[in-house]
Amino acid sequence: MKNVTFSADERVIELAREEARSRKTTLNALFREWLDDLAQRDARRKRVDAVFEEMSQYNAGGKFTREEMNER
Repeated sequence: MKNVTFSADERVIELAREEARSRKTTLNALFREWLDDLAQRDARRKRVDAVFEEMSQYNAGGKFTREEMNER
């Protein structure tokens, strides 16, 4: 695993550490999770687009009139 150094406002870092503590994890672990999510975002978007493309082949049928939708 490669080390990366970032700089941020001290208050932001402290708030992030508090958040990590509340989740019973570390700031480093939260950052790795965020970075992994960022790296995979494009791949997920492509998978979702592919699913919607596949679903577009299906037709739900005709449209109902207001009266037909309210029939019991």
